[in-house]
Amino acid sequence: MAKPKTRAYSRYAAEAAELLGLTIHEARIQRGLTVAEAAERAGISRGLVNRIENGEMGCAVGAAFELAAIVGVPLFDAEPTTLTRNLMAARDKVSLLPKKIRKSTKAVKDDF
Repeated sequence: MAKPKTRAYSRYAAEAAELLGLTIHEARIQRGLTVAEAAERAGISRGLVNRIENGEMGCAVGAAFELAAIVGVPLFDAEPTTLTRNLMAARDKVSLLPKKIRKSTKAVKDDF
């Protein structure tokens, strides 16, 4: 039997995946890690990091949890109302962060 192209997920599961992705994204930015650096540390592709941060449901749980551990995101808050409240706060925070992190290629001249 062929694998279905799309799968329906519960609202709770979709919100949990989105919250985890946004929280990982925020922690990665705050630590100053690029997508490539985070991917290398986790042993996954940059595309998988992006999919995890976007809250896509088809990502491997182990990869998402490893990425969360690398950027210092604590896991598991079981209360559904807390999840929704945290999701709204994370959306607000992430909307204020820069879209990309780039390492400076210029040498800093700090001779005075």
